[in-house]
Amino acid sequence: MGKIERFEDLEIWQIAKKIAVDTYWISDFEPIKSDFGLKDQLRRVAMSMSDNVAEGFEYNNNPDFIRFLIYAKGSSGEFRNKIIVLKETSKLSEEHYIALYKMSIEFLQKPNGLLII
Repeated sequence: MGKIERFEDLEIWQIAKKIAVDTYWISDFEPIKSDFGLKDQLRRVAMSMSDNVAEGFEYNNNPDFIRFLIYAKGSSGEFRNKIIVLKETSKLSEEHYIALYKMSIEFLQKPNGLLII
């Protein structure tokens, strides 16, 4: 495989972007829609994963990229915590919870492979 030139080509970014897009869509419906604080926090943490991957990649050096991947992994944990609480308080359907949780675990596993490099 050749050198990756753009963060958009990174599988980890693609997964994180999908999490953010799905989160935005889900949060446009009740009961999350009218809970403005929750909606904002959920969207911000979902965006944080893809933001950190993109930002770290653009520094063009491994130490910075690794640091930002670690931040992204932290955001993944915060995101999972939020969706667990939302599911347990019936603010997130089981179907949406499972889909988001699986993607966040898939995302979480990707940086580990990159950190080995």
